Amino acid sequence: MDTMLIFAGINIILALSLYITLSTGQISLGHGAFMAIGAYVAGIFTTKMVYPLIPALVIGGAAAAVLGLLVGFPALRVRGIYLAIGTLGLGEVLQVVLQNVEYIGAASGMGGMQGTTFPLVWATVALCLLFCHRLNKSRLGQAFKAVQQDEVASLSMGIHNTYMKLLAFTISAGMAGIGGGLYAHYIFFIDPHAFGFHTSLLILFYVIFGGVETFWGAALGALILTLLPEVIRPLEEWRMVVYGLLIIVMMMIRPQGLLSASTVAKIASVFSESAAPKKVALGELRGGNTHVND
Repeated sequence: MDTMLIFAGINIILALSLYITLSTGQISLGHGAFMAIGAYVAGIFTTKMVYPLIPALVIGGAAAAVLGLLVGFPALRVRGIYLAIGTLGLGEVLQVVLQNVEYIGAASGMGGMQGTTFPLVWATVALCLLFCHRLNKSRLGQAFKAVQQDEVASLSMGIHNTYMKLLAFTISAGMAGIGGGLYAHYIFFIDPHAFGFHTSLLILFYVIFGGVETFWGAALGALILTLLPEVIRPLEEWRMVVYGLLIIVMMMIRPQGLLSASTVAKIASVFSESAAPKKVALGELRGGNTHVND
């Protein structure tokens, strides 16, 4: 069970990273590439340069962020499906490059990484959730939402749309790189095929299933879709069929995902209302004491 929860935590980090890109209205199918950069760079620093894991993860995330920044300049001149195709091409190009670099094992892959633990993964998840929460509450997060909803209106308000998209893309790539580093140091061995198109597509599934409007939805979608195959394992060869059908039915019933922004707001209001009576009762008690003293 610890293994599934560790993978769930890593997938939550990856889903949150893609959510940041989607929060500016951009669709990326290249997150497998950013994950690969983080995995390989962190792996090089721990196995060949004997760095501790945490600094290596930070370096891997920084390398992925730099790639996101470099790719973002030309890629973000297009939008929608054209950006998705462009980032998909990035992933395919990087996969071919990794297959031909002998220093990191080429097509045979690279091994020897270790050190990812349950507490480390979920501490990173907590930090990423906190970061997304603070980002949403900040002026930067509000600017991201403005760009997502109406680029013409946001531009008229003085928001530099390209800069905001580039910043979101860079942050997103860095977070995906950290997730890739954690992944590599848990499974001990990586090869270029592990970071292909299917990986990027799975990350997108997590976010869409959980809900693209809020980071809580992205995290919930990753958690459920990671643990679901294990839950339905008794179905044996039919489990992936059931897995696919559940996703299709979910998209038909709730195309906005499990958690929309309105759903999160309703949940928050329930908790705030449950706390309100305690405050009233405390006020009445104080009023009663004052009357007795008089």
